[in-house]
Amino acid sequence: MSNASSDKNLILSLNAGSSSLKISLYEPSAPSGSVEFLVKPVKLLLKSTISSISSPPAQFSFESVSLSSQCHKDEKIDSITDHASAFSHFLHCLKQEASIDGRRITRICHRVVHGGDYTDPVEISQEAYDHIENLSDLAPLHNSAALSVIKACISTLPDAKSIAYFDTTFHTTLPIHISSYAIDQNIAHKKGLKKYGFHGLSYAFILNAVSQYLQKPKESLNLILLHLGSGASACAVQNGKSLDTSMGLTPLSGLPGATRSGTIDPSLIFHYTARAGRMSHDPNVATHVGVTRAEDLLNRKSGWKALTGTTDFGVIASKAELGNRDPALSAQNPYRLAFDLFVDRILDFVGSYHLKLKGDVDAIVFAGGIGERSVELRAIVSDRIACLGYRALCPEKNERASSSDNVVQDISAERRQEANERPKRILICRTDEQLEMARQCAQAHF
Repeated sequence: MSNASSDKNLILSLNAGSSSLKISLYEPSAPSGSVEFLVKPVKLLLKSTISSISSPPAQFSFESVSLSSQCHKDEKIDSITDHASAFSHFLHCLKQEASIDGRRITRICHRVVHGGDYTDPVEISQEAYDHIENLSDLAPLHNSAALSVIKACISTLPDAKSIAYFDTTFHTTLPIHISSYAIDQNIAHKKGLKKYGFHGLSYAFILNAVSQYLQKPKESLNLILLHLGSGASACAVQNGKSLDTSMGLTPLSGLPGATRSGTIDPSLIFHYTARAGRMSHDPNVATHVGVTRAEDLLNRKSGWKALTGTTDFGVIASKAELGNRDPALSAQNPYRLAFDLFVDRILDFVGSYHLKLKGDVDAIVFAGGIGERSVELRAIVSDRIACLGYRALCPEKNERASSSDNVVQDISAERRQEANERPKRILICRTDEQLEMARQCAQAHF
């Protein structure tokens, strides 16, 4: 068995969704300060995923990766009813199945979607907890879930350090003219109303992985990153730093998602909820739309779910009749409408970011559940961006990509490179937010 059973230096990474919890357990891979440690500071021991937490029975999976005693569980658990009970069941399984006492965990990394003005990870104190709680309204699908897990960790593993890693941190390099909104700046500064951006842990992982794959320093890379999943966003990276990103003050802005609308006309919500079928400026007949109701409609009752009845993009792609390229089909087939709408919004950001990067781009990178698995989406987006100088997509590489274990794959077709040409590649990256947190935690010596 790994010395994980005796070493009291384990790192736990937790990624809480609105109804899910992803967990990864790591140990240091090499002595601190060694070359090996700098390249790959942590080693994955085991992983666990708990889904359908809010609609029991929850689905619980637990799998050892590099322990000498192999264990694998995949079962429904009736006793898991919230994130706290999910974490408690994981600790029980950790002891029973992997013979690892939870008290050997010294550091716990928590993915927190909205960090406000925090520019670095922060060890959880009462002040930090209260700050994250105050930001919950800006990330209603995630921050509250993360807080419930943080509370459970402090309660059950009080001797371990709980450290918050924020999705917003990666985007603190946004220029002020990009992060600002055209509103009264006194009010904006007082209330923190600006573009924060999200999926930062994923983007940090992708940047590191692509840098290693291309054997180029991060500081030299210009990339367009697409994190496409049930929550989706795009990011322009210039010289290794976030230049722009599609999400804004909250994760609602930008690309549509499984239940999110993405960017809409701000007045739409008032028309959408008007009792008389249209909005009126007459105060006597105007409808009051509370922030809670508006956010519920746009965060939980929109997106592909509203268009098709399903949040499964694989189902949408399979029913979109993609062999028929008649654009009028979107008016007849709701699955095609959802697919074409998503592609259209992605192209909006890809085109815009090419202008901001002055066409000087090393690669476009597909990541996230959809970006990594949807052969159809990658093919269509790649075809549409060929005019920007990208290498053609290799159909065979695109088809095989989902079955590969490689972290980064180049699915561009091979061709002769011209002198002084900066080739625009089409890449796929298997992003890993838990690993990114553990890597940062180990190297920062929290």
